[in-house]
Amino acid sequence: MATRVLIPTPLRTYTEKKESVVLEGSTVGELLQRLTATYAPLKKHLYDETGSLRNFVNVYVNDEDIRYLQKEQTLVSEKDTVSIIPSIAGGRS
Repeated sequence: MATRVLIPTPLRTYTEKKESVVLEGSTVGELLQRLTATYAPLKKHLYDETGSLRNFVNVYVNDEDIRYLQKEQTLVSEKDTVSIIPSIAGGRS
């Protein structure tokens, strides 16, 4: 089943400037693996050297953070939208 994955502006450089892509997969992990297989330079921005999703990368299914669901094993359907949201740090103290 195909699910839409939203690509954040800073990472669109690696997805041919696409705002979203539609991928086949039944879990968030499968979608992200297909995404990084299709757009290989994106992988180093989402995963660390051990193959784990980077701490500063937040992934949501609809409005639910996958860290509070089943993480990368979270099931998805064609009605869902997966959003990749990198954490933003900075500001003044």
